[in-house]
Amino acid sequence: MDESAIKVRNLRFSYGDAVAVDDINFEVDRGKIFGFLGPNGAGKSTTIKLLIGMLPLQQGEIELLGMSIGSQNHKIRSRIGVCFEEKNLYLQMTAGENLEFFARLFGVRRFSPTALLRRVGLDERSNERVKNYSKGMRQRLMVARALVNEPDLLFLDEPTDGLDPVSSQAVRTIIEEEAERGAAVLLTTHDMFEADQLSDRVAFINEGKIVATDSPEELKLKYGRRSVRIKTRRDGTIDEEVVGLDSNEAGDRLKAAAANPALMTIHTEEATLEDIFIQLTGRGLA
Repeated sequence: MDESAIKVRNLRFSYGDAVAVDDINFEVDRGKIFGFLGPNGAGKSTTIKLLIGMLPLQQGEIELLGMSIGSQNHKIRSRIGVCFEEKNLYLQMTAGENLEFFARLFGVRRFSPTALLRRVGLDERSNERVKNYSKGMRQRLMVARALVNEPDLLFLDEPTDGLDPVSSQAVRTIIEEEAERGAAVLLTTHDMFEADQLSDRVAFINEGKIVATDSPEELKLKYGRRSVRIKTRRDGTIDEEVVGLDSNEAGDRLKAAAANPALMTIHTEEATLEDIFIQLTGRGLA
């Protein structure tokens, strides 16, 4: 069986004369989490809309779960789950009714919303109308709704937006569980900690072009600086020193630091995904 759940080849899309997606290529394997990272207006949302069939294909090829976009859209849609940043829930329905309605749309038989609502921490308020939910509760319900058909491919657009730290971690755990189940996950997020923590591979997109694709670890090794930061206390003040690990004297300096009774901490320094994106594009992800 082909391990690729998503194959994108030479994808290009324009709004009139404005090019939003400019000849991009990438693949996402089954059971893997792919972080799709870039600032607002970089082409992320347009790419996702092309992948899920919300926009017509203008140029290039998209293959999802071994099926081509355009000719097999109906079959594809029955096997994907989507969580948009925009909350398009039915506010007059309860949380349970929202999930049951979408389960019927997907043709899921003998569906009970209880287990899904428990996974996102909403089971005790399943009978409450969604209009009374907070922004964070609605976001958790959106995540649950994306899972009603046990999708083989999951598109998550800012899935932890508006969530408190505990709820964010719960959603991250669900994402990891879905990948372990075998689903491929395409994740967009402005949270670089989240992208680093979850993603097997990431792609940086800027002005419609993918400027780098690799695992977070390989990107840090390629574009980051290998160094450690040493803190010592001297006469009531704290001194800091950064030692490059590739320098000839690194071993001696680290040995001396470890023997220094004034040593406080030694920490490795590595580039963040945000640092790397700025290095490659000259702009931030926010």
